Amino acid sequence: MITDKISKNKFLLIAGPCSIEGEKIALDIAEKLILITSKLSIPLVFKGSYRKANRTRLDSFTGIGDLKALKILKMIKSEFNVPVITDIHGKDEAKLAAEYVDIIQIPAFLARQTDILVNAAKTEKTINIKKGQFMSAESMKYAVDKVKQSGNDKVIITERGTQFGYNDLIVDFRGISELKKFAPTILDVTHSVQKPNQISGITGGSPEHIESLARAGIVNNVDGIFLETHTKLSEAKSDGSNMLDIKNLENLLSNLLELKEVTSKL
Repeated sequence: MITDKISKNKFLLIAGPCSIEGEKIALDIAEKLILITSKLSIPLVFKGSYRKANRTRLDSFTGIGDLKALKILKMIKSEFNVPVITDIHGKDEAKLAAEYVDIIQIPAFLARQTDILVNAAKTEKTINIKKGQFMSAESMKYAVDKVKQSGNDKVIITERGTQFGYNDLIVDFRGISELKKFAPTILDVTHSVQKPNQISGITGGSPEHIESLARAGIVNNVDGIFLETHTKLSEAKSDGSNMLDIKNLENLLSNLLELKEVTSKL
């Protein structure tokens, strides 16, 4: 299982762009991620959505084509010898995605969709369920159970914030220990700083809070950190307002490793 890579003094990093925008940019981001995580000895899973199916506006970027994007993910997996993860949006997508990736991610909006969870489980891949913005930590037990009762024990949960009013999210760190009762738990520190449902139809964000959330996650003993990153935030085709500039990644991870070393002794 992917989480076997986690040790007492390390955490798993799931990172990459919000979406696969093209071969060159995806490979560039992957190469930079590999260089940084190899230097710091942090286990990495490369993340990229092959299609964005939950955009607010009809004219928002949704992808470069499913097979084209999935093939790029498989190329990254092969060239860099790194596990890859992508999300699916319907039950019929599970089998297709499983041909290309190591982990299938269930988007937060779909965390209660039984047919998607069951079909994903049947691929025998590791399943990452993102906690719904509308769900309590305790209620995620049943989402995990749907996967396990379908014959797949390879499940992880990602906390990504809870809806706070119409345009903001908060992370309730009381939920981390609860989620960890059900499955290894990752903290998504970039989607958690989103400001959704903006009047413009384009999600905003407060990336200046990424590090403070990540630090709090490490202190609360999360098993990993999930973040989206890009080399050119201003040109990112989705979620550029809440991603981390990749030039700031090494410093962030170094700080988190120092914190992890201290907390692992407690």
